[in-house]
Amino acid sequence: MKAATELTLDELYDEFDFLHDWEERCELLIDLGMELEQLSPEEKNEENRVHGCQSMVWMTTELDEQGRMHVRANSDAMLVSGLIVVLLALFDGKTPNEVLDTEVKPVFDKLGLDVHLSTARKNGLAGMVQRVKRDAVSYHNQMEGDGTTVTEIRRREERL
Repeated sequence: MKAATELTLDELYDEFDFLHDWEERCELLIDLGMELEQLSPEEKNEENRVHGCQSMVWMTTELDEQGRMHVRANSDAMLVSGLIVVLLALFDGKTPNEVLDTEVKPVFDKLGLDVHLSTARKNGLAGMVQRVKRDAVSYHNQMEGDGTTVTEIRRREERL
């Protein structure tokens, strides 16, 4: 299997399909989360903290020269680190517009996250998604200068 940060959604689906129950899938997520590149202590600050998560989560995003977003994140909770791997498969390497157009609910449903995660974990996962999409709005506006608003992004999110 590829490194956690290089895993595609299709590969993640295949891994989940191979495993037979949620406990095994949860263990896979934890194992993948342990492979995440660690943020520096300086990056684990209040500005990078994702609010709405039960656990501590810090996230940074950046836009490369090709206009693609790169997400880095860590959590103090093993399962949440695994959920970050899912977010990387969803968003890392995409343009801001692709990030904004990504519907996460079908992915989460297919992986069983909607059924097996606690309400607190689902809320935290939603907070991480919102953070990536908020940053995508900022990058989009820097690139396009069209003034896309958070309200417009929330309308896109209603499709989730």
